[in-house]
Amino acid sequence: MPKPRSQQISLSDTPYYHICSQTVRKAFLCGVDKATGVSYEHRRSWIEQRIFQLSQVFAIDICAYAVMNNHLHLVLHVDSEQVKSWSTLDVLSRWHKLFKGTILTRKYQREQLLTEFELKMVEETAQVYKQRLIDISWFMRALNEPIARQANKEDKCTGHFWEGRFKSQALLDEGALLSCMVYVDLNPVRAGIAPTPEQSSFTSIQLRIKAAIKGEQPTTLLAFTGNEHQDKASGISFSLKDYLTLVDETGRVIREDKRGAIDAKTAQILSRLHINDESWLKLTTNFEGIFTGAVGTAEHLSEFTAHVGLKRVHGIVNAQACLNSA
Repeated sequence: MPKPRSQQISLSDTPYYHICSQTVRKAFLCGVDKATGVSYEHRRSWIEQRIFQLSQVFAIDICAYAVMNNHLHLVLHVDSEQVKSWSTLDVLSRWHKLFKGTILTRKYQREQLLTEFELKMVEETAQVYKQRLIDISWFMRALNEPIARQANKEDKCTGHFWEGRFKSQALLDEGALLSCMVYVDLNPVRAGIAPTPEQSSFTSIQLRIKAAIKGEQPTTLLAFTGNEHQDKASGISFSLKDYLTLVDETGRVIREDKRGAIDAKTAQILSRLHINDESWLKLTTNFEGIFTGAVGTAEHLSEFTAHVGLKRVHGIVNAQACLNSA
C-alpha cells in the first residue's frame, strides 16, 4: 500500500525531493512511438515550459529535470522561507496566474471595495493558497493536469494520462541530493537517447552546460552557490564546476561501460561526499532501485523515519553501504 504524502514529505527534515511521474496505458509522453511511427517530440517543450512557469509561481525551485518518453523526473527544492515574506496581494497574484480563485480574491486583486467580513474571507483564503504554493502535490497537479488535457485532445481520447500518484523521495543530505541530480541528468545517456549530457535535450544538465560556457547559470534552475557552508535556502551549496565534472565523468563511464573507472579528480570530489567510486556508480545508474523511499545516510534516515511516524527505517542497509562508504 502506498504511503501517505505526510510520510514521504517533511519540510522540517529537508526541502529537497525527487519526483517521478509516469504515463498510463503505455502512452507516449514524448519521443517517437515505434509501433505507430508518430512523433510526440513537441510535447517535451510543453512540459519544459510548464515546469519553468510553475517555478515562477510556486515557492518551489527546479534543481534538475529530464523529460523522457513515458515519464518525467524532477528534483525540487521547496523554499518555505520565501512565502513568509509574501503579502496577501503577492499570494493572490501568483495563484491567479494558474487558477481562477474566488469572486472575492479577484475583487481584492482589482482593488475593488470590500466589506470587513469579505476582507477577512480573502485573508483566510490567501493563507490556504500560501500553503498550496509550497505543496509539491499542488505543483504536480498544476503540471500534470493541463499536459494531460493537451495530450488527450491531441490523441483524440479521454481518460487518465498520468498514473494516479507520482513517486516522491525525500533527499536528506548532500550526497543524496547530488547523486539523485546526476541520476536524473544522465537519464537520456543511460537510456541511449543521447550520446553525451550536453546533447541531452530537455534536461537541466543541457541548460547548465550551455549557461556555464558563457560563465552564467540558468535563471530557470536553482543555482549552485559554490560554498558548502552557505545558507541552503540561497541555492545548492556545492561547486557548479565540481558538479559538471561529476556529471561528465560519470556519463563517460556509463557510455564506455567501464565500471569503477572513475578518474582521480572525480574520486577526490566524491571523497568529500563520503561516497566511494563503486557506490557512486550504483547510485547514479540505479538510484530508484537502491532506494524506494527517502534517501540519506543511516543517521538521517533514522531521524526522518521518527519524524514522519514510520516504525521501520527503510533503506538503512543500502544507506550504510552507499552513502557512508568512504
